[in-house]
Amino acid sequence: MKLGPRFEGVRRVAVLRANALGDFMFSLPALEALRAAYPAAEVVLLGQPWHARFLQGRPGPLDRVIAVPPSQGVYVGRDGKADEDPAELDAFFARMRDEQFDLAVQLHGGGRYSNPFTLRLGARATVGLRTPDAPALDRTVPYVYWQHEIMRCLEVMALAGAPAVTLEPRLQVTADDLAEAGGAVPEDDRPLVALHPGAGDPRRRWSPAHFARVADALAAAGARIVLTGAGDEAHLVDGVLAALSGPAREAAVNTCGRLSIGGLAGLLSRCTLVVSNDSGPLHLGAAVGASTVGIYWCGNAINAGTLSRTRHRPVLSWRLNCPECGVNCMEDRCDHCCSFVDDVTPEQVLEEARSLLAASGQLLLG
Repeated sequence: MKLGPRFEGVRRVAVLRANALGDFMFSLPALEALRAAYPAAEVVLLGQPWHARFLQGRPGPLDRVIAVPPSQGVYVGRDGKADEDPAELDAFFARMRDEQFDLAVQLHGGGRYSNPFTLRLGARATVGLRTPDAPALDRTVPYVYWQHEIMRCLEVMALAGAPAVTLEPRLQVTADDLAEAGGAVPEDDRPLVALHPGAGDPRRRWSPAHFARVADALAAAGARIVLTGAGDEAHLVDGVLAALSGPAREAAVNTCGRLSIGGLAGLLSRCTLVVSNDSGPLHLGAAVGASTVGIYWCGNAINAGTLSRTRHRPVLSWRLNCPECGVNCMEDRCDHCCSFVDDVTPEQVLEEARSLLAASGQLLLG
């Protein structure tokens, strides 16, 4: 990893990373590196509105969050479209130029859209990622898709003279997080296991029936089961609940749609184990100290797999071909949304879950 010289006289830094929860978790080691290298600078995240709510008052490497307006290729809705307002964007960039950023760091993809956005901030120096079709910044790292996101962000920061100080994301949980979580899931003396059946991409979703088999086995061994999900994932959580039997059917706690991201962080920090698809809550759980069993498509594991194995066990599906049309999705794309991870069996996940729970000392499983 190439270490560039540090920029002189840096008083204020803008970091563009206006995307989802898991993406923010992956950026945390890079933000820690930036804070260590420029300890006197104000570090401002240019993110989404949820970042501003979630990070308000939270200890960490950031000083402020500014929510960016809708902008093509930078901040878009779940449908992939941005309802841009040119006047709103012009006013935003005028405010950003008034901030007088000394350094702007682009951690938001290959740069076709995010590099022009970064350049409009008016910073004295710019650093970031770049594909061949993207405008140049002052210092750039080539954007190559097959790279772990944590290392991608760290490589950009290294080019700005900020070497890594940690590799794994760490997030501070607040008293408010824990209070919200306690209101939804009161504490007791049983080890808590969270199951998250959602994922932004349907192809990354393990079936609810598989999650239910894992929940049944762990509940029978004495674990307390909690199900998590955003409001639009209620059908997935309901599918798990409908497939439960035995102790889990009566005792599982459904928190779907009931917690903010902060409350979810508080809940996951209390969990002995999180079992989840490759999703934001999986990476949030790891960052707040839970052990995890993540269910990954093999390609996604390259970019988003957990780095260590003492607390984290990725279980991979090696399927390359679409179950519906047979297209090799390592080489091409299709429009089908069927699961690429259902080849992973509940027995594979339970094997890793039992190992982690036994190592925790809270639940001994044969």
